[in-house]
Amino acid sequence: MSIDVTTKVPPMSSLSLSRRTFLAVAALGGLEAVLTACTSSSSPVVVTTTVTPGDPVSSAGVAPSSAAGAAPSSAAASSGAAPASGAVSSGAPAASTPPVTASPTTTAAPTGKPVHVRLYQGDGKTYGVGLPIIVYMSKVITDAKAFVKATTVKVNGTVIQGAWYFQKSAIYSGYPMEAHYRPQTYWPAHAAISLDLPIKNVSAGKGLLFDDSLTLSIKTGAANITMVDGATERLVTTSDGLVKFNFPVSLGKASTPTFNGTKVIMERAKLERMIGTTPGDEYDLEVPWSCRLTNSGEFIHAASWNGGNIGQRSTSNGCTNLNVDAAKQFFDFALIGDVAVYKNTGGGDMPVWDGYGDWNLSWAEWSRGGAVSTS
Repeated sequence: MSIDVTTKVPPMSSLSLSRRTFLAVAALGGLEAVLTACTSSSSPVVVTTTVTPGDPVSSAGVAPSSAAGAAPSSAAASSGAAPASGAVSSGAPAASTPPVTASPTTTAAPTGKPVHVRLYQGDGKTYGVGLPIIVYMSKVITDAKAFVKATTVKVNGTVIQGAWYFQKSAIYSGYPMEAHYRPQTYWPAHAAISLDLPIKNVSAGKGLLFDDSLTLSIKTGAANITMVDGATERLVTTSDGLVKFNFPVSLGKASTPTFNGTKVIMERAKLERMIGTTPGDEYDLEVPWSCRLTNSGEFIHAASWNGGNIGQRSTSNGCTNLNVDAAKQFFDFALIGDVAVYKNTGGGDMPVWDGYGDWNLSWAEWSRGGAVSTS
């Protein structure tokens, strides 16, 4: 039960409020009434305060503060304003209920065996238009959906829609899986390419968690495309559509044929040691001007020992033999990532896993993700 207590405040012209009375009224929300009274010259002001029975009430008709008679804070006293909240505590009900603040919720940090990722490419470098973006993984992952979702690749600042393909790897010790990203066709020439892959603490499958993120910024050079035809024993290279080279070659003989299909230059070496262990065809050579095309050992290289067959017939162990001067010209010109397309070699198609055979798969098959489903 509540009781309304009404107090008449005479006009200020006939009444002087003591500081104690002024503060008591102000503490109960009567400051506006008091101020009104201060600006009126004749009419009394009525201040009504609701109190609850059982609350102590002073002779002035208001509940005393918890420390009755105590002086207000110095700041309140000096300004004449009501004391700061909490300086005077009345026994009256609170004017409003303070808002309830929800307790913050915490989410458990994801856990799992760490999967570390590293890039093949390096920031600021220039590559041929056929090189996919290559990521190596320290464990064989079982779910690539979050990895794919996190991927953003841009060409000249515009986001493109490419796809990842996952396969086993033996390139780096401790990295048994690799993922290749490419668009549906070759990268555009003379372009800026960027990758943003924020996958730290993202799931790599049940019990697996990526432990780092990756970014990459690279460029492509000219569109260098080499066509090699076993029927004519010729190699023709174009750069941005213009013919750069037209050289005679010798490809793999019938027992060791060169692969057909689209290959990508993987490495370049001024001298590459090549060892043959086939009985009756053993060799151990330092071969100059060598450009690797497959993991299994196909190169475009100089072959001074095979000059009589170059341009005439295929007699090599699978490599593309060039005369020394031609091999040096090609070596000096070529970029890692340049494309070399072979036909009429007498061999099968290059497997996708034997180097960068990415372009030998249809887009539909590539988009399915290979060893790990991406959808």
